[in-house]
Amino acid sequence: MTAIQESAAAPIDTGEQPYEYARAELVEPDWRRFPGWRTVTEAEWRDAQWQRVHCVRNIKQLRAVLGDLLEDRFYDDLVADQQQRATMSMLLPPQMLNTIAPHAGSDPQKITEAFYADPIRRYMLPVHSDRDPDWPSHPHSERDSLHEAEMWVVEGLTHRYPTKVLAELLSTCPQYCGHCTRMDLVGNSTPQVDKHKLELKPVDRQDAMIDYLRRTPGVRDVVVSGGDVANVPWHQLEAFLMRLLDIETVRDIRLATKALAGLPQHWLQPKVVEGLARVAGTARRRGVNLAIHTHVNHAQSVTPLVAEAARTALEVGVRDVRNQGVLLRGVNGTAADVLDLCFALQGEANILPYYFYLCDMIPNAEHWRLAVWEAQELQHAIMGYLPGYATPRIVCDVPYVGKRWVHQLAEYDRERGISYWTKNYRTGIEHDDPDALRRRYPYYDPISTLPESGRRWWATQ
Repeated sequence: MTAIQESAAAPIDTGEQPYEYARAELVEPDWRRFPGWRTVTEAEWRDAQWQRVHCVRNIKQLRAVLGDLLEDRFYDDLVADQQQRATMSMLLPPQMLNTIAPHAGSDPQKITEAFYADPIRRYMLPVHSDRDPDWPSHPHSERDSLHEAEMWVVEGLTHRYPTKVLAELLSTCPQYCGHCTRMDLVGNSTPQVDKHKLELKPVDRQDAMIDYLRRTPGVRDVVVSGGDVANVPWHQLEAFLMRLLDIETVRDIRLATKALAGLPQHWLQPKVVEGLARVAGTARRRGVNLAIHTHVNHAQSVTPLVAEAARTALEVGVRDVRNQGVLLRGVNGTAADVLDLCFALQGEANILPYYFYLCDMIPNAEHWRLAVWEAQELQHAIMGYLPGYATPRIVCDVPYVGKRWVHQLAEYDRERGISYWTKNYRTGIEHDDPDALRRRYPYYDPISTLPESGRRWWATQ
């Protein structure tokens, strides 16, 4: 019997369902529980500009919001992480910060403990004690772990799949997630990471992207991302999308924005709603599928404002709003976590659960990453509870390969945590590589998940 079979056979059947569904209505946490926001009105809270101006960018601003609610040990832990481990600078909109420890009370010790344990905090506001003390980074971790910049055909345009491209319009977001796969480019530099920069002016970059797509009729699907499209001034984004819609061979356009969850106020602004309606109407007339892809990792993030923003996008003609989460230990690494999130998304906010990615092999991310076998077990555990069309696929984004369902590996060395994957297409840099379709591409589990013999092996490498 294999290790996976032993693990699957271990639970004792008590006659109860492993997961019990109970509908939970969405709630907007009361932001006035934080001293710095006690006088903030609902009108201010719903204002996108107020949210942007009052983003928390440093520890001084965090203290101003939280007052004396947190013990100093948390701030000391946060300082240590920013100095020694953080790959992303701090940036939390009030909306995102408000979903951390929503029911913690008023006792500083209890609130500090709640902050430490909170799933949103774990990836939006990482601290030094979160990190793996022995293997904070995998030996094969890389700043651009998916080699997206290596596959740029023009600056910011990654052509990895035969029929799809990724258009990075900018390198900023309304919020910065600690596990960001584009930590090499996105956000401000940190003591650990001197970020790369986009060099072309936005208009020149967009012109080059449009020119390439007009010259490459095999591309039918464009993911418009960054960064986050919510940081592109709306008139510029709308103009770019209309130019995409003028290309006859483009049939799918996806807008990538975590801001739907982190700053839903942006997507509720009248100028954005009206502009999105114009784009959606043009897409519908031309038979192009327009969708929004957001990034929600825990049910706490799904609030009434998030649901309102998603439904507004659907009402003005966007075909789908879909979620692409990332599996993160301590955030959503259990079946109950994933199912609670999916039911909140699908049942309460009209957001379709689409993918859950394994966290990519970027530096200082080992404490977040799940092993492939853990993801396989998780995929098995969530089957049968959600409608089939709303059951997310758990995928591994394999370097030089792309997305693969976690059961599609070709070979798996569980002792050393090395899985091997194949592919059925060439990326944009492999047209002259005769072995691209025959090669087996490796992916690596976190060393902390390996048996003792595997950990010893890695220690000698």
